[in-house]
Parts: sequence; structure tokens; C-alpha cells
Amino acid sequence: MSIATRSLLLTLLALPPAAGAARADVRLPALLADHMVLQRETEAALWGWAEPGETVSVRPSWSEVTATAVAGADGRWRLSVATPAAGGPHAITVTGANETVLSDVLIGEVWICSGQSNMEWPLSAAKDAQAELAAATHPRLRLFDVRNAIALEPRADCEGAWSACTPESAAGFSAVGYFFGRELSAELDLPVGLIGTSWGGTVAEAWTSEGTLNRMPDFAAALAAVAREREDPAGAAARQREALRDWWDELARKDRGSGEEDWSKPSYDDASWSLMELPRLWEAAGLEGFDGVVWFRRALDLPAGWAGRELELELGPIDDMDTTWFNGERVGGHEQAGLWQTPRRYTVPAALVREGRNVVAVRVVDTGGAGGFDGQALCARPAGGAQGQEVSLAGRWSFRVGAKMGDLRPLPANQAGFHQNSPTALYNGMIAPLVPFAIRGAIWYQGESNRTRAHQYRTLFPAMIADWRAHWGRGDFPFYFVQIAPFGYGGDRGEAAELREAQMMALAVPNTGMAVTMDIGETGDIHPRDKQAVAHRLALWALARTYGRAGLECSGPVFRSMRVVDREVRLAFDHAASGLVARGGELTHFTLAGADKRFVPARARIEGDAVVVWNERVLAPLSVRYAWGAADQPNLFNGAGLPAPSFRTDDWPGITRR
Repeated sequence: MSIATRSLLLTLLALPPAAGAARADVRLPALLADHMVLQRETEAALWGWAEPGETVSVRPSWSEVTATAVAGADGRWRLSVATPAAGGPHAITVTGANETVLSDVLIGEVWICSGQSNMEWPLSAAKDAQAELAAATHPRLRLFDVRNAIALEPRADCEGAWSACTPESAAGFSAVGYFFGRELSAELDLPVGLIGTSWGGTVAEAWTSEGTLNRMPDFAAALAAVAREREDPAGAAARQREALRDWWDELARKDRGSGEEDWSKPSYDDASWSLMELPRLWEAAGLEGFDGVVWFRRALDLPAGWAGRELELELGPIDDMDTTWFNGERVGGHEQAGLWQTPRRYTVPAALVREGRNVVAVRVVDTGGAGGFDGQALCARPAGGAQGQEVSLAGRWSFRVGAKMGDLRPLPANQAGFHQNSPTALYNGMIAPLVPFAIRGAIWYQGESNRTRAHQYRTLFPAMIADWRAHWGRGDFPFYFVQIAPFGYGGDRGEAAELREAQMMALAVPNTGMAVTMDIGETGDIHPRDKQAVAHRLALWALARTYGRAGLECSGPVFRSMRVVDREVRLAFDHAASGLVARGGELTHFTLAGADKRFVPARARIEGDAVVVWNERVLAPLSVRYAWGAADQPNLFNGAGLPAPSFRTDDWPGITRR
């Protein structure tokens, strides 16, 4: 079944039931359920479906007041209840033709946790995961994980369930979300509810509604394609399937490894192949600028106790597409566009697993830009095995080019039909169903997938924030986000720095805050494991700005102004009241340019609350840039121990400006 067809089915399944006997019972959305947290001291919306014209009453245990609503012609009803101060557990009784009692309801603070893979990254894969999971029992921390879904129109409901935080429920939940909620609950001494709604490798326009994107000409063509999908989803899906099948058939004919030689076979002799250390992008390993098909093979020895047992194969994100074989049998693949940041996790059937030598073969197809294994640890482990019981697949793999992209027809322009990176797809499927649930605010970690369109992100990201706020109708609720971390993107010419700049510019949007990660990234891994520090910096913004903790610094130094004094540039900063610090020695990663706009390395020193930058060869400096490289890890901090973001003092046209 194609993605587009699945999307249509999911959309239809999400709509209220059709008229008839099934409509007699009052039905609640998945978000209104046992173990939930309602936002404290507010008017909290409750809603659902019933027979048209049916009266529905809601009685919360903390109140003597019963609220009522009448289901409309579409069967939908909605009302609001006044919530008390933090506490619980409480119960809520919903009565219509039937009666439903929601139990173990807590009152506290509710936050949305959204974004792409660094927000989706689970606690079980974070730094110190084993110790963190062992301590992850927090009865007043509640988790709701929205199941990934795309939709052509806003969905009425989503899939997911509330649970109290335990090692089992927390393991697959967002690590950033978990650490953020844990800190808030401890610091505020009250219940916290977290709603995780994220999808790896996704773009901001997918999380934005059609009404907002319609006002942005850049997305007109893509929105027209979405409209065509809505009009004829089955026909569009069939056309895309046919075009995609033809493309893969051609690849199989022109790729040497997919032909008679069959490089997936465990018996194939790859002794003459080149070697590459994985995980890494192949641009950093001798294939600079190459687009096309590259095969990777690795033999692994498995102990006798693993023979005949189902395995889990972890290969991390692969840029762009892959097909993976184990002992010559296909065990998985991501053969659609837009999944370049999606971790590959495949199950190997027990019948394929042998004692001793086994062979993993991966055919990677990169259609443009960087290609290869995108920086996550590689391993195999028995399914359901204990943590640490695994065989590493990191290290030397044999590799060989199978075909060049130039030898193939261009990939069908919309080869996946309607997918998770289509404009509106995730707003419709994973945000709209959460509205109008009462929330305090949102945390967001995304941006890597919009890196090559950083200038556009200056407009798109604030528009997305305003879009969510408009739909929730709760004013300018707090929206705190993470600036993307340093990472060695293959072929980056300044796009990453410009994306970080676009994120910093979003601080002009009221009630926003940015957690800077210049010091806690992993330049060879786009998924840094230190989610604790990321979440702590987000929590500082919430505690200082949302909850009014006086005197708490939440930001590192932020560039404010510059002036030239005797061939030196003096930089002034906000958030420097606690002083400026060069961590580890002399300040690093400053560059300087004059009228020729050619940047050269510069020296820098701290003088009071200013930074002075100079280079003897630049006699008339005009601009300073700091940490402008994609993987730069600089060392300017304030006295609160928080890093400065990358910045520039000029407004010269960037690489992503069209």
C-alpha cells in the first residue's frame, strides 16, 4: 500500500463515526483518557462525538458544577471546564447515551514536545541510558506519544495513550521531552504532562497548516500537488507507484550490484573492494561530490547462542535511500525520498541467523548532496536482548560504486506521492488532533532538514509558530526551541550557520527562547546523545520566563552591536551580566573581513563585558563572524556557563538567499 493510500485511510479512520447505531455512544479523542494531565487553573477544553443533537454532560470530581454541550450535526461536541490548582488524582465523568469515567487525572503543566529526529530520539538511546532508565519512575510525570501519521486534511483524532512515567513507558519517549518534563516537575513540585509529536528527518512546512502556507508563494506548487492528491488520492498513488517502479527497475538494470553479480549474496567475493570506516558520510571518505549507488558489505561473527534467534539490526540514518540484506535475504529498506534522517532499524528473521560468519549488505542510493551512513552507532543484537548485549558494526566496511546518478533518469519529482515531508502533512496528522487541548507551551527541536533553505526558514519558522498559536487560541504561549548543533555536513558552504542565524532571528517573535548547543554537539553524529544538557537549557527558559524564577539566566551571550576602534572591532552582548568567559583558553572561531568580504582567522580577547577582535592584516574591518563553520565548536560563554550562538555582524547576502 502506498504512503498516499495509507494517508487517505488514516484520514478516513480518524473522522467521527457515520450516523447510525455506532454513533449512539459518546466517544472521546485519544488525548482525553485515563492518566492524563490537564493544564492547571485554566478553562480546559473537552470534546468528542455523540449522536447529533445528543446532550453530553461532564462532571469533574473537583467541582460541583456539571458542564453540558449538545452534539452538532456532525456529531461533534465541545465544552470547557475550569481546572483547579495542581494536584490529583481526580476523575471526570462524561455522560450521554453511555457513561465514561476518566480516572487518575492529574492537574499540572502540559507541554508539547515536537520536531524532527533529535526531538524524537528516545531515552533508551540517550547518554547514560541504562542509568537514566533505571531511575525513570516518576508517577507525577505523564507521557503521551502521538503515533506517526500523515493526512491530506486535518485529522479529528490521533493514536496514542497516556501513561505514568516508568522505565518501560519512558524508554521509547523523547529523551529531550523526558528530561525537560522531569526537571520542571522537580523544580515546580507539581505534575507535568508531555505530549510527544515528532518525526525524524522532517521539514517545518510539513508541521504548518495550509492556511498559513497559502500566504507563502514558495509553497504554491507543492500545495497544488497536495490538492491534486486530495482530489484523486488513489489515482495519484497509482501513478506514483508506476513511476517509482519504473525508476527502480532501471536502477536494477544499470547498477552492477543489482544484476547477475548480485552483491547481496554472502558468497560474493568482495576482497578487491575498497574499505571505509563507518558510520560516516562518504564525502568525508574519498567520494566527495559523488551521487549514485554505493554498496556496502560487512561480515560479522555471531556467537553460538545467537543462532536461530531473531535479531535487531541498527544502522542509523542513511542518506538518502537504502535496501538491506542479511545473508542474501532482504530484511528492510527505505526506498522513498525524504527519509535521510530516519534511523534504520530492521528485524532479521531467526531462520537467517547462523553461528559464526554472517554478512550484511546495504545498497545506498544518494540522489544529491551528502550520502552514506549519517553518524549513528551501528550494531546487531538479539531481539528483546538485554542492553549491552550487542555486536558493534562500526568500523571497516567494504564498499564499491554500483552506478552513477548521471547514468539514471532523474528520480520522479514526487516519487513518494503524499509523504511526511509534504507541506501540511504532519500538521494535519499530528498537530490538528491535539487542538484545542489546553497546554502551557511547546518545545521544538528541528531545523536540520531545512538547512539548505535557511533564508526561507527566516519566514517559515516564525509563521509556523504563529500558526500553532492561532489554532490553539491560547495567545502567545511559550515556544522554546533548540538551535541546531555543530555537525560536519558534507559539502556545507555556510548553510548550517545560516540556519542557526535564522533560528536566532526567530527570537524576535514574542515569548520565544532558544537553547544553544554549540558545545554539546558531536561533529560526526547528527544525533548528539547528550539530551540532558539540551533539555536543561530548554528548562532554564521555561523556569525563568514562564514560571518567573528571578535571577535565573537562561541564555548565553547574544551579539548586540559592534564598533571599530583603531582597527579593532569591539562586540557588545546581551545576557553578559554574569561576565564573559573563554572556556579552555584563548577565544576561538572568530573571523574578520574588510571591504573585500574575504574572511580570515582573527584573534579575540575579552575586555570586561565586550569581546575585541582583530587581525593585523585587516586594516579596515567591516564584519566579524563567529563559529560560522558547520561543525565549529567555539568557546565563548557567559558566567552562567551558557554558550554564545554563532553570529555575524554583517547582512551580506548568504548562500541560501534566492
